[in-house]
Amino acid sequence: MSNQLIIREHCFTWGQRTYLMGILNVTPDSFSDGGQFNTASAALVQAQAMVDGGADIIDIGGQSTRPGAEQITPTEELDRVLSVLQIIRPKIDLPLSVDTTRANVAKAAVEAGADIVNDISGGTYDPEMLATVANLDVPIMLMHIRGTPQTMQQHTNYQDLMGEIYSFLSQQIAAATAAGIKYEKIIIDPGIGFAKNYEQNLEIFRQLQTLKVLNCPILVGASRKSFIGKILNQPDPKARVWGTAAACCAAIFNGADILRVHDVLEMRDVSLVADAIYRQDTEEIGTIHH
Repeated sequence: MSNQLIIREHCFTWGQRTYLMGILNVTPDSFSDGGQFNTASAALVQAQAMVDGGADIIDIGGQSTRPGAEQITPTEELDRVLSVLQIIRPKIDLPLSVDTTRANVAKAAVEAGADIVNDISGGTYDPEMLATVANLDVPIMLMHIRGTPQTMQQHTNYQDLMGEIYSFLSQQIAAATAAGIKYEKIIIDPGIGFAKNYEQNLEIFRQLQTLKVLNCPILVGASRKSFIGKILNQPDPKARVWGTAAACCAAIFNGADILRVHDVLEMRDVSLVADAIYRQDTEEIGTIHH
């Protein structure tokens, strides 16, 4: 794995510390914050709070991908994403990612100032996606999923969970590089909660190390998810911060490079302490943030 990736003059040195990706859902229907930030001004306030909280990347999504989420038209998705990007980009210098499975949305978002494409389908929903990202020459996040957000919870029957996640990601890395995406610009995500049941989500944490062989930085998105709600018997996603903190620690100790989180300020503390315990270069961690 290439040890470094520079995005908008921000240097990501994999293995040195954990990076935080703040979630900015500009949707009316996301599972934990739908409707909260779907005006451009509210989105800007939230993005600024994430910057202040210590985010390394902000991930903007215009299409909810929660189980059973309604598909919206490409035009609606574009309108949501671009209106927010136009307000945020001039004011925030952090790398911004666009959470989309559509090549035309990815292209328009990057042209409007996004720096990364985060595709929950791993480049499988839109046949143009990988070639488009290669032409844009930006990093891509490839996630494992089966089915679609509408159907994924019916696709949890695996013979070999980690083996199947591994082979899907391996195949999509090969497809991405064949399309012209540079290997060092590929980030992988096992897709916690996407076509995975409760036990399978926990298994991914325990076996996360097996994905290291793919030689790509690993992104884990466990924030506020239903498996945490089940453990805590907590139906309110916003009340799952401590459970998310424990999951984030587990992810770091098992090799995650990036955590995709709603609660940036809290998870910054979690990752600083987990990094100090788990990562070798402890002297450097304190100096990066203070």
